[in-house]
Amino acid sequence: MAARSLLGARAKLAVAASALGGGAVASTIATSDDPAMAIKLCTNVPIRLIRDTVTAASIAYDYEYSLWGLPEGSLERSKVKHEVHLRSAHKLQELCFKNGGIYIKLGQHIGQLEYLVPQEYVQIMRESMLNKCPVSSYDQVCEVIKKELGEEPEKIFSEFDPVPIASASLAQVHVARTHDGQKVAVKVQHTHMTDTAAADHAIVEFIVNSLHWIFPSFDYRWLIDEMSESLPKELDFLIEAKNSEKCLYNFQRLSPHIANYVYVPRVYWTLSTSKLLTMEFIDGAQINDVKTIWRLGLQPKEVSTLVSQAFAEMMFKHGFVHCDPHAANLFVRPLPSSRRTILGKRKPQLILLDHGLYKDLDFHTRTNYAALWKALIFSDAAAIKEYSVKLGAGEDLYALFAGILTMRPWNRVVDPAVDHLVIQGNESDRSELQMYASQYFAQISELLRRLPRVILLMLKTNDCLRAVNNDLLQGSSLESFLIIGKVSSEAIIEAKMLQRKSFLCWLYVWLDEVLLEARLLGMQIALWLLQLKKALTW
Repeated sequence: MAARSLLGARAKLAVAASALGGGAVASTIATSDDPAMAIKLCTNVPIRLIRDTVTAASIAYDYEYSLWGLPEGSLERSKVKHEVHLRSAHKLQELCFKNGGIYIKLGQHIGQLEYLVPQEYVQIMRESMLNKCPVSSYDQVCEVIKKELGEEPEKIFSEFDPVPIASASLAQVHVARTHDGQKVAVKVQHTHMTDTAAADHAIVEFIVNSLHWIFPSFDYRWLIDEMSESLPKELDFLIEAKNSEKCLYNFQRLSPHIANYVYVPRVYWTLSTSKLLTMEFIDGAQINDVKTIWRLGLQPKEVSTLVSQAFAEMMFKHGFVHCDPHAANLFVRPLPSSRRTILGKRKPQLILLDHGLYKDLDFHTRTNYAALWKALIFSDAAAIKEYSVKLGAGEDLYALFAGILTMRPWNRVVDPAVDHLVIQGNESDRSELQMYASQYFAQISELLRRLPRVILLMLKTNDCLRAVNNDLLQGSSLESFLIIGKVSSEAIIEAKMLQRKSFLCWLYVWLDEVLLEARLLGMQIALWLLQLKKALTW
């Protein structure tokens, strides 16, 4: 019966896909002003649609058929489910690589959803989607550069390496040298992104909606809504260039105490367009390349602390947040002005790359988000509920929202222990997270549907940063949470100072600040004692 129902579902999906494909082809031919492009779309889009449909139906059928009749909670079911997860993750990976573009972005996002998808998907997507993206041919690169700048790359630059040093979902990067001798990185948009982005988005939206229609518990429509808003901005590299300059300006103006430790490559505006971005070339180690980080004289723990500080400043003080901080977009190098200590150590400088996806947090969202994180750090259950509700989680799902932000169950979230939010990154922690993800799948889906899109992007940013910390430290650190607590609390105090003008109000805020410093000092002392205990135990 289950197999028959799945076959019926596959038939529904195939019929609907055929109708959509036929309609898309007819519409494209009828309305196109570019016959060559129309032919290209009419040959590529149906193939991609069929590929999507077959993959989605194959995965759905595999789950239903393989698990049919196996008792819930049995060892046999767990073993078979693990095997199906692996097969399905590889099918999805293959689909993303074949279609490229928006599908790679989707795969990257799935790789961050530890709280929503099985670990097999997270691991396979995270390992493959960041550094193994499809590469455009050199002829395609030349086509884009000539169209955007009017000449072949050999004439625009004195040197241009035809082999890219990196390829991402939307573009790839080539090393070049300007005629005045400056070494630059040239980011060139993949041609297929321009050609099929709108059609790909429509197809992915159709597949997700169809799967939700067939399997109501599968609801990823919120992700499509977010991509609808963010993808057009990411495809305009001039927006990315402006974002990068605004980011650096914010650190210099609002966070001068760490401005020297955060760097953004300079943009060459005369060699940049909406599909081509020329930037200063920066040597450095990718943030998850721990061996190179050690070799440069840097400490992974200091790097992790700097990453936490930089993004806490962006989220709680700037209100202008880099929302795609995965490992391929974060580099680190020794601070140029620093010298090696006697022990060979140097201070780190964080290099922020790929500024296509930013989000503005309005004053109320920013202060509520800061207040929520302050409450999480200090285990304040009443405040956690208050600010979770204000951010859209609702009276019924605030505890789940806190759990997703911290990746800790509620009893740990409100535990008064100083290290209550620290994740060790071991197998026990991962198993616990997957258990909660499976147990509360429906509630998590409802929460993600309910939250404002800006908060969804904060969740994505949070997930990326957690993955970076895990690469650097095999877990999270208490120092990072202390920094988040400090910066979020400072942001709240600054907000109160702006709103309260009388002397008494100023005195109240000042006393609040003194109390905060005392609490942070207490946590710092507790941290030192924990470190001393570990050292003595070792």
